[in-house]
Amino acid sequence: MNNIKNIDLNLLTVFDALFDERSVTRAAGRLSLTQPTVSGMLQRLRRAFADELFVRTSHGIIPTPRSEALAGPIKELLAGAQRLMTAQAFNPASAEGSIKLCASDYLQHAVIAPLIAALRQRAPRLKVLVAPRQESPLADLMARGEIDLYICNREVAEPDLPSRQLYRDRYICVARKDHPLKARRISLSELCTFDHLLVHPTGRSLWGPVDTALSAVGRARRVAVAVPTFPILFELLKCEDFLAFVPERLLRKRRRDLRIFETELKIPSINIIASWHQRVSRDARHQWLRETVAAVAAD
Repeated sequence: MNNIKNIDLNLLTVFDALFDERSVTRAAGRLSLTQPTVSGMLQRLRRAFADELFVRTSHGIIPTPRSEALAGPIKELLAGAQRLMTAQAFNPASAEGSIKLCASDYLQHAVIAPLIAALRQRAPRLKVLVAPRQESPLADLMARGEIDLYICNREVAEPDLPSRQLYRDRYICVARKDHPLKARRISLSELCTFDHLLVHPTGRSLWGPVDTALSAVGRARRVAVAVPTFPILFELLKCEDFLAFVPERLLRKRRRDLRIFETELKIPSINIIASWHQRVSRDARHQWLRETVAAVAAD
């Protein structure tokens, strides 16, 4: 296809549905069309782009490399066309639909929970879907509209996506109230005497930022247990004389139940950002969402 005049732009909507659904039947249902109609439009797409685009398998259809290259630009083009047909004014109080967020366990507690409380007040009709930190490329999920906003540590962010600084956090050493260590400030030797708990998203690693900082000064701790979420970590802290390093924001409602220690260990701060796909940078709904997230995170 060398000329835009040679293609019916409605075909791009069919391409987008096929790419997202990976099924002619599901794409037809999404578009309120019959399956033969979508199959016929797929044939026209193949001729227009001189490529098979989707290959049938026993589990549906899978995109060709040419199809994968087209998916992002076509979705962005369709989003731009939709903006042309939609008034840019956004009224949170009457807004409907859904927003899709992605964040780690820590950030679900530190940012997403207060954000949902704010959304319930300001945009009560909006539905919120929260996904855990993904191992798949976030840029692809965002390009397909499966995630609207990714809240994360800058270290794990997609470098090519636009982003906004939210806040900085720091790691604090904690233990249960009746821990045998009583001093407010503890030495590195004392720190490494007791077993530690650690949160890792997969629960498959006993190493984290604290271990990197200890290694830099020739020290090592014994991480006895690695768990995937902070609620489990806080429950385990009640049981034994563990030590753990946790982001300070998670201590807001727990300080009375924990002993907090100062240490001489220099651990890099946690730099929290929100990132999104370029295709929604100018969308009024998404602009409002980003402003709301920033306000909540700064509180």
